[in-house]
Amino acid sequence: MPMDLHGCGIGLRREFIKQMKPMGFKPDWLEVTPENWIHMPYEYRELFEEIAEEYTLAAHGLSLSIGSIEPLDKRFLKELKTFLDRFHIKHYSEHLSFSTFNGGQTYELLPLPMTQKMVTHISDRVKQVEDFLGRSLILENASYYYVPYSEMPEVEFINSVMQKSGAKMLLDVNNIYVNSQNHKFDPYEYIKELDTSNVGYMHIAGHLFYPEDNMIIDTHGEAVRDEVWELLNYTLSHVNAPVMLERDNNIPDLKVLKKEYKHMCKIVKEQGNV
Repeated sequence: MPMDLHGCGIGLRREFIKQMKPMGFKPDWLEVTPENWIHMPYEYRELFEEIAEEYTLAAHGLSLSIGSIEPLDKRFLKELKTFLDRFHIKHYSEHLSFSTFNGGQTYELLPLPMTQKMVTHISDRVKQVEDFLGRSLILENASYYYVPYSEMPEVEFINSVMQKSGAKMLLDVNNIYVNSQNHKFDPYEYIKELDTSNVGYMHIAGHLFYPEDNMIIDTHGEAVRDEVWELLNYTLSHVNAPVMLERDNNIPDLKVLKKEYKHMCKIVKEQGNV
């Protein structure tokens, strides 16, 4: 069974898992959210096991809370490692954010202060996670709507985290676009300044603009916008890495997602990427 990522992937969702085989839809690889599958309902278990045998899987988590000042949740890490080992999942990614507070999950990806102290803190925790899981950790640039106290721009912070921690990067193109519009920076200059030598793979997704607040929200519930496709095309001229289509909310019929997936693959192939 292949384990390395290549080409184009899509996020596996329960809403269409039963449609894939009858439709003959065969992405190059699939991304799963471990928190949604660790205790999977019995009705999906056999099908999920078949898919895990056929496809390369990547895991993209939601609750690691790598930037939290609270101790890592060892019970969760143990469940996570069991899941990753059971389904031979080599690639595990999380968000460059925090999601725990006072011992509880906020169920939100909250922004971190972009400081040298936080760079060191995250790097120490990355090593703990990697030692426990026996895998490299991949960190995603997250969307954010509030900027805590910071000593450096976002792109410098991300470069510093990746360099000091040794983690790989999950480059989310939509998040770059969303942040650039909400916080007034040039997304193309951001890509130029970003150290892309350690990108493990990339995300593309949809968002919504709220004119009353003059703000873009990273919803993952809409089709990818033209301006994000354009930014992906530009990014692929700088980064040679697999790309994955995310859709977490308002999930349409698989035929609609398949069409969007094929459009993404066309852009990837035109750039001559993996």
